[in-house]
Amino acid sequence: MLNKLKNMWKKEEKIGSPIRGEAVSIKEVNDPTFSDEILGKGIAIKPLTGRVVAPCDGTISMVFDTKHALSITTEHGAELLIHVGLDTVNLKGQFFEAKVSAGEHVKAGTLLLEFDIEKIKEEGYDTICPIVVCNSQEFSNIEAITGEVSELTEVLKIIQ
Repeated sequence: MLNKLKNMWKKEEKIGSPIRGEAVSIKEVNDPTFSDEILGKGIAIKPLTGRVVAPCDGTISMVFDTKHALSITTEHGAELLIHVGLDTVNLKGQFFEAKVSAGEHVKAGTLLLEFDIEKIKEEGYDTICPIVVCNSQEFSNIEAITGEVSELTEVLKIIQ
């Protein structure tokens, strides 16, 4: 009975994929900052296109000056970091175009940024895209769902 009552108060938030591609375990990211979950729990997407859309409704918390990453705070308080590629900060914004600014409220599916996958690969960078819940410790469970994904296919379940 007590477990039923506890479960009634649990809130679950579903996060869609911000990118079309293949969702893989965060452990597959070739960077210990992500694979060791130092920044938080999450998932990674091997992108097929150079588009990043809002994975849910929320507010853009930050867009990095180099446009290779941004964060969004969901309506339930999850702080998501969407990071395009590994070490792509070194490109200093080249091949990236932000479509939003910090403070903007966005709906799921809103175009957030575009990037040129081929040019980034030509420069020698891994294009895998970690999606991390930076405040993971505030939630009781975060489940990752792997496999082929389209934009907004569910990839994370965040349970309070």
